[in-house]
Amino acid sequence: MSERRKRKPGETREKLMSAPLTLVGKGRHFASLGIREVTRQAGVVPTSFYRHFRNMDDLGLQLVDELGLVLRRMMREARENVLQADKLIDESVGIFISHAQANRSFFLFMAQGLAGESRAIQEGIRSEMRYFASELANDLRRLKLVDHLSDGDLEMICDLVVRSVAFSLTDLLGVSAEDEYQVEQIRKRTTRFLQLIFVGAEHWDNRRP
Repeated sequence: MSERRKRKPGETREKLMSAPLTLVGKGRHFASLGIREVTRQAGVVPTSFYRHFRNMDDLGLQLVDELGLVLRRMMREARENVLQADKLIDESVGIFISHAQANRSFFLFMAQGLAGESRAIQEGIRSEMRYFASELANDLRRLKLVDHLSDGDLEMICDLVVRSVAFSLTDLLGVSAEDEYQVEQIRKRTTRFLQLIFVGAEHWDNRRP
């Protein structure tokens, strides 16, 4: 029976998307993976790779797009009915930590990609970070919490928030997923970081020299 008859539509692509994350979770670096190793992990023939992706950079970019979309949707839904800044911070950090714990291999891949050799994947991840900052800015405008800030200053604040969370991700990936105490300490510390940023934003005056 041929591979085409054995597999459902989209199944091969899903296996190819999952394979590098599995390998990264086992300690490999995405940049070191080759197509043959990925297809072997996925259990498909190497030629099937090119039916779905041009190269490994293309696979990496599609991972960023698809899994980033899931996180954005989760964050957006959780923040829809939030009316207070502290609640917004708590909800967002809690969801991010939970999602990072549940999808540890993906976030390891993201952390590797930011410091990796592929400029395409680096820019793809930075684009996701800019998108997160843009959505956060929209939420803050909706809550009327930062009406005194110019668009440029709000963009700067939101960029700082996203960068702070990304930095906390490195701490999270450095501890065992089963170490509940350390995970909770990272959640609390990240929340405090963001609270300090918003305290500063509340008193920010761009007219100061």
